[in-house]
Formats: sequence, C-alpha cells, structure tokens
Amino acid sequence: MSDTAAPATNWNLADIYEAVAAAVPDRPCQIQGDRVISWAEFDRRANALAADFVDAGIGQGAKVACYLYNGPEYLETMTAAFKVAMAPVNTNYRYGPDEITYLFDNADAEAVVFHACFTELLDGIRASLTKVKRWVVVADDTGAGPDWAARYEDVVTSGKVPSPSWGRSGDDLLLLYTGGTTGMPKGVMWRQDDLFNVLGGGGNAVLGIPAASGIPEIVARVTAAPAGLVTLTAAPLMHGTGQFSALNSLASGGCVVTLVNRKFDVVELFETIERRRVNNLIIVGQAFAGPMLDQLEEDPGRFDTSSLVMMVSSGVMWSKENKAGLLRHIPQVALFDSFGSSEAVGMGGSVSVAGQAEQTARFALGANCAVFADDGRRVEPGSGEQGMVAVGGFIPLGYYKDEVKTAATFRTYEGRRWSVPGDFAEVNADGSLKLLGRGSVCINTGGEKVFPEEVEEALKTHPQVRDAVAVGLPDPRFGETICAVVEPEEGADVPSLADLSDHVKQHLAAYKAPRSLVVVDTIGRAPNGKVDYKRLKAHAIDTVGATQGIGQ
Repeated sequence: MSDTAAPATNWNLADIYEAVAAAVPDRPCQIQGDRVISWAEFDRRANALAADFVDAGIGQGAKVACYLYNGPEYLETMTAAFKVAMAPVNTNYRYGPDEITYLFDNADAEAVVFHACFTELLDGIRASLTKVKRWVVVADDTGAGPDWAARYEDVVTSGKVPSPSWGRSGDDLLLLYTGGTTGMPKGVMWRQDDLFNVLGGGGNAVLGIPAASGIPEIVARVTAAPAGLVTLTAAPLMHGTGQFSALNSLASGGCVVTLVNRKFDVVELFETIERRRVNNLIIVGQAFAGPMLDQLEEDPGRFDTSSLVMMVSSGVMWSKENKAGLLRHIPQVALFDSFGSSEAVGMGGSVSVAGQAEQTARFALGANCAVFADDGRRVEPGSGEQGMVAVGGFIPLGYYKDEVKTAATFRTYEGRRWSVPGDFAEVNADGSLKLLGRGSVCINTGGEKVFPEEVEEALKTHPQVRDAVAVGLPDPRFGETICAVVEPEEGADVPSLADLSDHVKQHLAAYKAPRSLVVVDTIGRAPNGKVDYKRLKAHAIDTVGATQGIGQ
C-alpha cells in the first residue's frame, strides 16, 4: 500500500471500465484480426462470465487463473474477476505440468479459464487440482475443448449479470506471478488502487497527461476525445509489461489490439499497425525490436506506421543502436524504455526521440526510486558506489502466502517501505541510473526469468550427466540464452545438445532448455557444494562465444 502523502483514493478497475462502457458503448474496446468487440459487448461478456463464477459457488477474494494466449478472452476474464471482487492470476502458457500444478495450487485457484490447446496437459493434472470449482474452455484451432469444461462462448453470451452479496473496493487484488530469482513462481499481490495509481492514475506522464481526480474526470476525457488511444500489445498479456499496459489503455477508454498468430510474426505486426491505425505499441525489448528493425531495413516504406505515437518496452535489454534505427524509419514515435519488475513498477525510464536515442541500461530515476547501499544509506550520485535499486510509494502488499520472501524484498529504509527486487545499479553524477544487473545468477532470456537451479536439476536426471550448471550467455536479441555446462558420467558418451534440450523440455517449459553446451572435466564444486558461477560463465563465454544469435 502507498506510504505517500497523496490524497487517499479508492480506484477499482471494474468501476472504471463500467463507467467507460456506459459513456462510449459503441466504440471498439478490443480487436483481434477481424474480430471487433465494442465497449458495450465487452461489458456484457465480462458480466456474464462474472455471474458464472458466482453461480459456481466461488466467493469474494477467490482466485481466477487465466491460462490463455493473447486475445479478447484474456481481458474479459480479468475484468469478470474484477467485477465480483475476485483476483485474476496470470499463467505462463510455456509452463509444463509440474509448474502449472504448483502455480494453480499455490494461488488457490478456484476457477480456470483456458484455451483448448491446453486440454491434454490439464487432463493429466486436473485430478490433483481439487481447489478448482469451475473450468471454462475457449475454443481454438485444436477444437472445442473437453466435456468437463464449460464452453466460454456459451457462458459469455448468456446475458447474465452478477449479483454477489459483497461489494468492490480499491483493496481488491490482482495477483501477478513472476518467476523471480529464487525458484518457483511467486504471486505479487497488487491492490487495484495501488496498481492504478502507479500506472498513472488515469494520466500518462510520457504524453503529458496528468492523473485524473476520479471516474467523472476519466469519463469526461473519454467523451471529449473523438476516439480512444489504440494500443497493440505484442507482448504477452501473461506478463506484467503487456498486462498492465492493456489494463491502463482500457482505463483511459482506449482500444486494445492483439495479434492472431501465437508466435511473433513481424509482418503481421506491421500490417496490424497499418490496418488498425495503432498509436501505442507494447513490446519486450530486443526480442521484438530486433526483427522489427530488420524488417524495416529489408523493405523500407512497405508499411504505413504514421499512426504510431509511442512504443513502450519493459523487461529486457533494448539497445541504443536499435532505438536509433527504429527512429530513422518511424521518426515521429517516442520510444519509452521502462525499468521495473512485477513487484516494482516505475523504477526508472528513458525516452528516445528522433536524433536522440538513449544509452542501453541508462535510466532516469523514477519519482519514488532510490539506490541504497547494504547499510541502508542512499548511494550518492557520481560516487561510483554500487547499491540496490528500491522503489517506494505505490507498491505491492507482498508475495502471496510467502512471508519470508516478502520480508526479503519489501524492506524499510528511512522509515518508509520500499520494494527491492534485487537489481544493482550505480547513480551517475546527473542522477540517472547505470543498471548493473541482478545480484543473483538469474538468467533473463527474452523477458523470461529462469532460475538456474531448476534447469540444473532437470539436466542432472539425464543418465549421461554427472553434474551440471546453467549459465546465461549474452545475446543481442534475447538479452541472454541458456548454456548447459555439463560434467558427463565417467565412461559415458558425451550427451548432445539436442538430447539434453529435449530432456529438459520433458520437465520444464521449452524456453528453459539450453541453447548451447559446454562440456567440462569437472564442475569444481566447493566442499559445501557451492558453484563458482562467475568462473563457469566466463569459461562458457570463452568456449561458445558471447553472441549466440540463436532464435527462440
């Protein structure tokens, strides 16, 4: 909860969305391919889904898992949860059976809305998920889904309106699960009021729009404009970057556009920007921006990008060279590179415009951001001292059902509460941040955080592997790719990269599989079993090369 002196607010996203729908019912709210859903239709569909949850015996504060790819159903499901004071839970669709089981159980999910393509995986674990009271399936190219789940379209077109015996408030939660740096996913508990305030409170600092005083002012702004801002969330809605941007766009009466293809298709992206006159594009750093620049360089002038006003990225490295290249082709756009995390929004940011592309990993400190040394002192600008980045103000309550990790991340400095997710930085003489990276050995690949130990445990179950370590190798597109450093069993054949990759995929999400392999005589563990990650990573870089260029 906020510890600022700002006036108390009680923002609730369902209240905001209902007010917008009443004010501009016929405007487009969501678009995917040829599907255009108006604000009135969005509100009706979310109402009907919310009523279904209540009819299933699910109560106030219950958790609703969104096991979905990008599409209108994602935000409809979240909004349905908001309408009846339930907490939506994001689900990484790359997870394997063990990870999904852990996530749904840890979150206490009572409803799961899922795409039909996940039926086989859920069939194998559903019996163990005894807390789930309602399964709702969204049909896709794989079919209509299983008989044990309600059909999504039947539910959302029923015309029902929820009438729970409880109300809503700004205290209602959103749970954002993050892989983090310490093992299994953790559920970040955001009060809706805190989240909406930290996202701008109905304003947009980059565009110079101040926070709104309340819902009447939001409605006045929406109705005064001939059309809402059109936001294309190319980033996954299951991650904070895409999800928070989409929620914020809807709260300003905008329209959220999602791509049809489940794998990133840069031509589809540009065709959609042109067709739907997109104003705001949400990406995840180099993983998206690299192919975008390649396409523009290969075929300049093919796509009309004149509608773009802003491009927003968070979660992974975005190079100065790429920014400069994009600005050559789209000179009117402002590129906003946000530094933050699931538990610390607004830590810092940089804005690049034509003729001025900001340096990679250099950010202006956010209004409620500071860097603290180990002893709790603020790091002085220009001192060269390293410290941990902290953000105060509107921050989460903590991690769901995990007091130990909550205490480690949410700390008290200078008599106030801060979120300290583990990023190290220096403060330049001008007050800007020089980001150094996570203090742990967490691997960040394409915006996905991978904890090395879980990869190592999977590798070590292979019969030809005696010991193994996973390290991140620098990659120009994905930030890092995973390299397996392997000590083979004595007398056994050396396993191939393909064999090890396939083996890991049997246990974990595919993105956690290694993309390169280094074989060593011994991992060289210390007597206490610890590993010198720095040494092994340096050896892997020397052996494989720092630049992989391998697609993901």
